[in-house]
Amino acid sequence: MSDQYIYRSNQYIKILPVWAQELATKYGSKTANLYILHGNIGDFLPHERKEGEFIFTRVQDYISEIIFGNRDIIAYYDFSSGVTFCEPQMEKDYLSGAPQFAPNADVDMSDFVSTVPEKCFPYLEKYFLSQSVKCRKVLIIDYAETIIPIGDLIRLSDTDRYCIVTFNRWARDPKFIRSDISIILLTENLSDISPRITGSPATVKINVPFPDNKIRENFLRSKETEGKLLLDRGLTCEKLAAITSGLNLMNLNRLAHESYEKDEPLTLDFMRLKKKEIIENEARGLLEFMETSYDLSHVSGHDFVKKRFKNAAKVIKKGRPDVLPMGYLIAGPVGTGKSFMVSAFAGEIGIPMVKFRNFRTKWQGETESNLEKVLNILVAMAPVGVMIDEADAFLGDRNQEGDSGTSNRVFAQIASFMGNTEYRGKIIWFLITCRPDLIPIDLKRQGRAEEHLALFYPETKKDREELFKTLVRKLKLDIRNFSITDLFKKFDHEYSGADLEAVLIRAEHLAAIDDRVFIKREDMEEAMSDFMPAAYPYDVELQNLVAVLECTSKEMIPARFQKMPRGRIISEIKELKELLRER
Repeated sequence: MSDQYIYRSNQYIKILPVWAQELATKYGSKTANLYILHGNIGDFLPHERKEGEFIFTRVQDYISEIIFGNRDIIAYYDFSSGVTFCEPQMEKDYLSGAPQFAPNADVDMSDFVSTVPEKCFPYLEKYFLSQSVKCRKVLIIDYAETIIPIGDLIRLSDTDRYCIVTFNRWARDPKFIRSDISIILLTENLSDISPRITGSPATVKINVPFPDNKIRENFLRSKETEGKLLLDRGLTCEKLAAITSGLNLMNLNRLAHESYEKDEPLTLDFMRLKKKEIIENEARGLLEFMETSYDLSHVSGHDFVKKRFKNAAKVIKKGRPDVLPMGYLIAGPVGTGKSFMVSAFAGEIGIPMVKFRNFRTKWQGETESNLEKVLNILVAMAPVGVMIDEADAFLGDRNQEGDSGTSNRVFAQIASFMGNTEYRGKIIWFLITCRPDLIPIDLKRQGRAEEHLALFYPETKKDREELFKTLVRKLKLDIRNFSITDLFKKFDHEYSGADLEAVLIRAEHLAAIDDRVFIKREDMEEAMSDFMPAAYPYDVELQNLVAVLECTSKEMIPARFQKMPRGRIISEIKELKELLRER
């Protein structure tokens, strides 16, 4: 996060972070009066009063105290508390002045501060307009999604429709700007708000980001200065800040407080565990951390792909993630170990890797809200790898029908985010699929999933033997005194990695029945003789051909496909699709 500076007392002093500077600039321009602050609005926000000296406060207080200096009239509203004020005198002045706007003398005084917008908003409006134009009037509305939610107008409540009309009127009426009246809506997800407000050209939308590494470090140092941060030996505020990307300051404060109360220093392992737990909870179960004890040495074959990933790991470790592709498309038939390859790469590079889980729901607006939440967390976690399995089914396309346009909006949101070059080397995408032909070109083009890699079944007996040895090591099996070469000659199937792993598990099962912890030749032979590869020859061949067509390097293509003309591959794909009755 870059900040704005002023020169004072022979030194540069930070005054406002970028989001607050934007709010202040828009306010100062006198061209808008309706603002939506979204993102990390429930957190502590930092303010550097002078060089090296920070205070941390909630967003409502930040706006009131730091941006507007607690002057003039600053009111708050939420659906639970109703109308409150920044200072007691402000509230006293309002309660004494508002009755003059009542339609009769029998008005209920509680209406002035009611939780019901139809009751309190007319009084606030008239009171604000009655004040001097030299007096700043600010209304900060928390949980804005509760009174202007997304949804079809016909299904919204009378209160929701009233608020939509009221805010649009306030935003468009010049007298509100002339009277220096500002309305600030707070919401975590912009997509939770009615598009009639967010889509209005009169509305200013400002994102409040998660704390970056420097802010987390300064917050931890402030806790350390207070004597309320206990760190394990060798763990510093700088190191702790580096491993807690994705956590906000509220989370850090809670962990530090719990540690202090229990008189137990924070450890590296504890913080990593808590980070995983907190982020998965913050993401509402829509992100899953991929923890692996494997690296690329546990992957058999696929030498070209492994080399590419090892080179990528080198540049990451050298601090040059800016030269990485925005993302990878990993194709290949079922059972070739695509997901395992990506998880092994995660173990190789040492940065967090998460997996997208299903964020779609049947409720209007919730899908977009879920996705916005997840994408904000990814930005906060950077650098991070993101794996999307079965990407052809998961991501959809721009032309889906039947869900009121939700799928189209979601696809556009993901495509736009993936293509943001600001995140190159910070958010690395891995789209995994056995049908890359079904992934829209929007996601496969340069600037998104740029590097197209493919995995295929082992072609030679030597490849299968190497795969067998790797799986034995991966599964930590005890194999006793037999040659797998002879068995592969005897049972000459086209084994995928998944097939061979299934055979090994069966052999281990036979050993367990015989009360042994090691596998003998007889176990393996019985398992291989009984094994029948799944009979999907046309599907597998189609998956092979579309993967070949997708490869961006000839070296990774199996020998039997290398000499096939591209036109013939396309023709065979078309024939297989017709045979399988695909469109």
